[in-house]
Amino acid sequence: MRKIINSTYVSLDGVISNPQIWTGPYFQEEAAGFANEQLFSCDALIMGRRTYEGFAEAWPQMEEATGDFGVRMNTMPKYAVSTTLKNPEWKNTTVISENVPEEIARLKEQPGQDILQYGFGPVTRLMIEHGLLDELRLWIHPVLAGENEPEGLLLAEGFKASFELADTRILKTGVIIATYTPAPKE
Repeated sequence: MRKIINSTYVSLDGVISNPQIWTGPYFQEEAAGFANEQLFSCDALIMGRRTYEGFAEAWPQMEEATGDFGVRMNTMPKYAVSTTLKNPEWKNTTVISENVPEEIARLKEQPGQDILQYGFGPVTRLMIEHGLLDELRLWIHPVLAGENEPEGLLLAEGFKASFELADTRILKTGVIIATYTPAPKE
């Protein structure tokens, strides 16, 4: 069975929004290598509408600058979870709008490599609640981003989940990639 792996950039103060503003100085060759390894170990992306819209706007124009990484992002199958997205224009996109947990479970059962999710939001929470998320990779950046809007933070009021540390990688820039798996339910 395929795994679903969430990969999220987070600052020391729990900010996940607008990573393009605060992650740049930390994205060196070592981080790029890990990101490349991660992407090419998967053959599909799953995302919520907001992440989809941001990626669909940016990635089609980034192939020349990012090479094989950009080509992979643009050509691999993408699954956007949304009740409002009707006509996705980004290549190879399927919208999941009904029976979301069941549809995601079906994706996991299909043959292929793992499934990657960038960002942390309602879709991630839904997958955690239904036991569908297999790994949570937090790229902890040594910066205080200063965001104070609830939707830009990793934490969501009233949402609780427990994890176990599965792996840690410390990059030369001070970024810690902490990989967690869901803790067994008691």
